[in-house]
This record gives sequence, C-alpha cells and structure tokens, in this order.
Amino acid sequence: MNIYPVILAGGSGTRLWPLSREALPKQLLPLCSDRSMLQEALLRLSEWPELMPPLLTCGDEHRFLVAEQMRAIGIVPLDILLEPQSKNTAPSVAVAAHYLLQKDKDAAMLVLPADHVIGDVEAFHMAVQRAISAAESGALVTFGIVPSGPETGYGYIRRGKAASQGGEGCYAVEKFVEKPDRATAEVFVADKAYSWNSGMFLFKADRYLDELREFRPAIAESCKKAFDGAYHDLDFCRLDEASFAVCPAESIDYAVMENTRHAVVVPAEIGWSDVGSWSALWEILAEKEGDSEGNVLRGDVYMDDVQNSMIRAENRFVAVIGVQDLVVVETKDAVLVVHKDQVQSVKKIVDDLKKNSRTEHMNHTRVYRPWGHYEGIDAGERFQVKRITVNPGGKLSLQMHHHRAEHWVVVTGTARIVCGEEEKLLTENESTYIPIGVRHRLENPGKMPLHLIEVQSGGYLGEDDIVRFDDIYKRS
Repeated sequence: MNIYPVILAGGSGTRLWPLSREALPKQLLPLCSDRSMLQEALLRLSEWPELMPPLLTCGDEHRFLVAEQMRAIGIVPLDILLEPQSKNTAPSVAVAAHYLLQKDKDAAMLVLPADHVIGDVEAFHMAVQRAISAAESGALVTFGIVPSGPETGYGYIRRGKAASQGGEGCYAVEKFVEKPDRATAEVFVADKAYSWNSGMFLFKADRYLDELREFRPAIAESCKKAFDGAYHDLDFCRLDEASFAVCPAESIDYAVMENTRHAVVVPAEIGWSDVGSWSALWEILAEKEGDSEGNVLRGDVYMDDVQNSMIRAENRFVAVIGVQDLVVVETKDAVLVVHKDQVQSVKKIVDDLKKNSRTEHMNHTRVYRPWGHYEGIDAGERFQVKRITVNPGGKLSLQMHHHRAEHWVVVTGTARIVCGEEEKLLTENESTYIPIGVRHRLENPGKMPLHLIEVQSGGYLGEDDIVRFDDIYKRS
C-alpha cells in the first residue's frame, strides 16, 4: 500500500481577514514563519521517504500561486487538481481518490488541509504509522487531537473500544460531536475519551469511494463524471466544469465519517492548530516569540502598557497604548481592531462587505497574476494609476480594451511592447501610449523584474474590460 499525501489547498480563510482574502487566502500566506502555510505543510512531509509525491487540490483562481510556491521550495507534485467551484472536502477527496486509483489500484490517501500547524512532526509521523495497519484493513482513519483545554471552536470525537481494524493506539469511533459550549467542552476534556476533530485522515482510495457511493451517491456520481471529463492544462488537471457544478457541497465528516461503520480514530499530541482565528494565531506565535507581556508584534509598531495582544503592521506605522487582549491588523486598505474574545465574529465583516458589493474581502491592493503582480496607487473619475511588476520571462496576454487607453512608463528593467503592428523595446524612463481598441502586449525579456507605472483613462476601468486574443497561461 503506497501512501499519497493529498493536500487540500482550497478555502478562503475569512476569519483571518483583512490579511486573508479570497484572492490570497491564509494557506498561501506566511503567518507562522517566513514560508506560507502551504509550503510548511509540504516541507514537513518531504522528509518522509515512505510517502509518495503529493497530490494537491485547489481552486482555479489560486493555481499559479500554488504552483509558484511549490517551485520556490523545490517540491514537484504528482499533480494539481483544479476545482471549478468550492464544494467542501467530500468532493475534493473523491476526485483525488479517482486520480490516484487511475495510477495505483492500491493507493492510500493521507488527507491533510494546507492551512494547519503541526508543531511536533515526529509525533505526527508516529501517529500516521499507528494508523497504517487500520487503513490497510479497510478502516477510514481520522486523527483526533488530544485536547489541551476546553476549546469551543472545534468539533470533538468520542472514542470507543480498541479497534478491531488496526493495532495499538487505534480506537473505534463512538460518535462525532458538534462544536460544544464552554461547559460541555470542559466535561469532554475531563472525560479523557474525547479528542478534537482535526480534519486529517488516512484511508485507501477505493474504500473511501465505496463509502461515499453508499452514503452520498449524488456526490460520488458527480465526482466520477467530473474526473472522467478532466483534462490537462499546462501543469494542472482541470475537472469537468458542468459535472462538478451539480455536485452537492458537503464536508467529508458529514458525508462519510459520521455514517460509516468503519471509522477509526488515532489520538495524537502533535502541537496541532487549524489557525482558525486571530486568537489561535496569537497563541501559536506567543509561545514561540511573544515578549514578556505576551505580545506578538509584526512590522513598524510602537506600544506602551500593552499586554497579551497581537499588533501586525503590514505597511504603516502603528501605535498602541494602554490596552490588553486585542488584535490589531493593518493593511493598505483596511484596519481590524478586535478583542480576542470576539475574533470569531470577524467573518461577519466579510459577510457585510459581500452584501454591500465591496471588494475588500476579495483582493488586497496588490493583485497577483501568473506573470507578476499589480498594485493600485491612485484612482479618481475616469482615471486610475497602477504599479506593475512583470517577472523575468513573464508575458501579459495579447489583449485590447473597449473603454480605456493606457500610458506605460518604465521605471526599472526592459519592456518588450507590442502595440498594433509595432513592436519595440523600452528601458528606464521611456514611455508609450496604448489607444482604446488597439491590440497590445507587455513582456519582460530580461533577467531582472520589470517595474512600470500604468495610467489608465476612460469611461470604464474595470478588470473585466479585457479581450484576450492569445495567452501563454491559457486564461479565458
């Protein structure tokens, strides 16, 4: 039985707004170290020689960021499966199972979210070793975290007798329990038979699909059709959009684990957190790098008489005086100030931004593209100004706009520009004009980043006013 890590890299991480946003969610951010959470998840698996290459699932809009972050740490995946829509974990795991069975009829899946912290990798490795015999016997194994306190933000698993499938340290699941209130959580912790539900699993791919077909046939059928209609696009495997669109959205817990008669739990103490809130992140960082007053600081921060707080300044100077138990997060376009007891309510802000058709939940002022990124500098009636960075070898699509003209000024580097029938090179302090309706393209042929200023003018300046004629990244 070969074990394939399946890394679930979808999700939007709304409870870590304003740092985490739809276009750049928490699994792609460097929250606990100088590497992103996805990179940390992959690196802690890279030292296990018994594991096969990882298989990733993610949303279409994050595909180039995921691929670039893997390239940056030298990880070559088995593949990257692109989900046309977010459908929760049961469908994600199902399409991954179909993919693996096509390559290896005896494949086992070590299913891991990309946005979790595991502090004790050796203990996690030992927990996986304990789970292998149960998985080989046909069990669906979940890893239960030994509680460190009465946490109300996690679901719980009550273990029963020693599992008939598996060896020492494997227990039959007696029941799954929803997130409890504080008093109930205290009872669970005192009981010693309860674990936090980690959302990590080990099972054979065919066994998961067997159980899914029994308990959620609609999900099983849609995922089979979506995978059968999949095709490769550059370095990605795209699922069939129409088949996946009709798939019900449901978690693996609700769809399979709470229904199967073959659920096994392996309790583990591995320094785990799902980093599901700002207070959870504060706890992790305070233990590693907090000052004598329990404060965690990032960026240009002044503080006086502050205790047990997280102050994170991404762009500007932030001063905080005479407070305690606060989270303060500053970005270019938003500032969050919240008491640590209220961090679960951050999601309400995101819901309100969506309801009011705002964009602060979607993008930062810096927006990433496969060729580099751009950043808004200024905007007004009929104009906006952007700072554009094109990576070496990066090339924007051959495109035109119906409603805007553009002026480009090269700041550093060399730009190869196509404008209508003309092609030319521009270097520092040189500029060009792109009229409305003219086909054009920007490319960086050099070996250093290209930086330029773009001034747009016209009656409509939205990003959807782009008609693409050719694109090396195969975007629509």
